[in-house]
Amino acid sequence: MSKQLAESFRRAAQEHLHDHAAAAPAEAKVLGGVRDLSLPDLLRLHGEASAAVLLLLMAVLSVMPLAGVGTLLSFVIFALAWRWSTALDERIVPERLSRVRLNAVWSRRCLNFLAWMYGLSDRLMKARWHWASHRRTHKGWRLWIALMGLLILLPLPFGNVLPSISLVLLSLGWMFRDGLALLAAAVVGSGAFAFALMMGHVLVDVAQRGVAWLTRWTGLEFGVLF
Repeated sequence: MSKQLAESFRRAAQEHLHDHAAAAPAEAKVLGGVRDLSLPDLLRLHGEASAAVLLLLMAVLSVMPLAGVGTLLSFVIFALAWRWSTALDERIVPERLSRVRLNAVWSRRCLNFLAWMYGLSDRLMKARWHWASHRRTHKGWRLWIALMGLLILLPLPFGNVLPSISLVLLSLGWMFRDGLALLAAAVVGSGAFAFALMMGHVLVDVAQRGVAWLTRWTGLEFGVLF
């Protein structure tokens, strides 16, 4: 499956590059010759959508420059966490998010990344350690997905990168029943949690130093804020 997906996205990337050079601007938003990709387009390229596929795309899109939709992505991730391991209900995707399109450059990068990712998955991933995706673990993975969604939502510098990688690994591990990938998702996500705690501590320390400087400079007492 991953090999077919890699070929599908590689072919789409090549068509996208060709159409970017040849298509007129008015023709740019037609899939199959398109420059500006949307979430429904990416789901369609996967063939059969699932909760794991949608979660993977949410994680990938969360590290791309999509102004004003970061909160929507996190809420979709929360909804997926709630309904994890059940049939996908595409109504959980807000209409506003479905209308968002990547520009030509990021559409090509997204296609190339997905082609590379599925090609690598075909070489490295296989069904193993089934206990990691056993029915008894589903509740734990729901909580984990929600926690990663919360970290993505937090306004921390680069704070969305590690949680997104964790969710990508989790999605791939679920799709290919690879327990090792699921454990790797847990390790990366733990690093994301530690990074968030560290950045929170740094930001509080910087704020306290700034307040101390303002207090010395103005003579006013700001310490009560902290």
